[in-house]
Amino acid sequence: MGAKEKCAICNEKIEFHFKAMEEWNIEGTLCGKCYSKKINEHYPGEHTRVNKHLD
Repeated sequence: MGAKEKCAICNEKIEFHFKAMEEWNIEGTLCGKCYSKKINEHYPGEHTRVNKHLD
């Protein structure tokens, strides 16, 4: 297998890739931790997950 891709923000190797929103002006993919931080910056406040359990 080839080298793992790195996060565009923190430069850590990532297993599961997240695509940045166009408004963020970020080239490349993000790790889950950085994606969550950016989502919280873009949509501040409390959030309720509606798909917690998928059957």
